[in-house]
Amino acid sequence: MYGWRTGRSCLYKNEIHLVFVTKYRRGVFTKEMLDRTKEIMAETCDQMDCELLEFGGEHDHIHMMISVHPKVAVANLVSKLKGKSSYIIRREYADRIQTMLWGKHFWSPSYCVVSCAGASIEVVKRYIEQQQTPPSEKAIKTSKALRRNSQNRRHA
Repeated sequence: MYGWRTGRSCLYKNEIHLVFVTKYRRGVFTKEMLDRTKEIMAETCDQMDCELLEFGGEHDHIHMMISVHPKVAVANLVSKLKGKSSYIIRREYADRIQTMLWGKHFWSPSYCVVSCAGASIEVVKRYIEQQQTPPSEKAIKTSKALRRNSQNRRHA
């Protein structure tokens, strides 16, 4: 469904599912607030070389699926997403959330992150197990010696 992406020196498909919950699990979101939050999250992802693939939410939490560039630590991405969205939402919707949330907090400090790999763990495990083991140092030396002997016989 979602394709491979390229970085300067990498090819990746690194998708995660993030869930953020509002502080005290307060039901503060309206449809307009969720729409604005989606815009903020998409913009922040773009700034961090990531891409917001899916977004949804309810009155007290949001779900996102994000393609994360390998150079970006998930904890740093979460920090930027929460920090920027909290600041903007608290500023733009102060009248709505002032009675439900107080202080400078909008999000709960915790979050949920789940890898969204395209293959099951079992498929990946089998793939890794079936990789060809590289030859031993002894086998490489033997192979080189046999090649040299073969070349020497042809030139003689």
